[in-house]
Amino acid sequence: MPGPWAALFDPFRAARFVVGQFGQSLDGRIATPTGESKYINGEGGLAHLHRLRALVDAVVVGVSTAVADDPQLGVRFCEGRSPARVVIDPNGRTPRALQLFREDGARRVVVTGPGAAPDLPPGVEHLTVDAGPGGLAPAAVAGALAAAGLGRLLIEGGAQTVSRFLAAGALDRLHVIVAPVLIGAGPTGIALPGVERLADILRPPAGIYRLGGDVLFDCDLAAVRPAAS
Repeated sequence: MPGPWAALFDPFRAARFVVGQFGQSLDGRIATPTGESKYINGEGGLAHLHRLRALVDAVVVGVSTAVADDPQLGVRFCEGRSPARVVIDPNGRTPRALQLFREDGARRVVVTGPGAAPDLPPGVEHLTVDAGPGGLAPAAVAGALAAAGLGRLLIEGGAQTVSRFLAAGALDRLHVIVAPVLIGAGPTGIALPGVERLADILRPPAGIYRLGGDVLFDCDLAAVRPAAS
């Protein structure tokens, strides 16, 4: 894509690329205290989310989001193919009757820990990765999906899943779409361990883009990732 948008979309050409995404209000809320979140962002923000889906091999959500929101995870607000739909489900508790398990030609994948035996509809793939003290390691999940031919990933939700990938250094980019609204209270999009000094905060380079009435922050987390020893 030419012009100023090239820096935003060129990274998706890589064989392996992991981007996290969430939309929020000016005061950092992703939903009201009752859980209502459709839709905080406007048409421009929603179109960008669907464009991300069309650019990746798979869109990934945690099991809690899959159960609570029953998302479709398809591409509707822009042109493009729908990606594979992946649920991270350490204990294999995903119910069969979810919209993301519908048969529409897209791959459907559940990633569990060893020993889990999810009751899955026909055609749904089952991958296992080793579980650690905090659950399934994000790097292990991304590696297993890449080995299955799904190297470009959109980590879409929920907040716990995005936060786990961010804390583990498993995100190359983070797209935060901010809507010009104030909610006042409710859940936030990221939950990370706090720091005591501003000198220790994570400050990635960020591109800023207008998406209609919303503003996108494209945070380059790969640029501030510690080098492998």
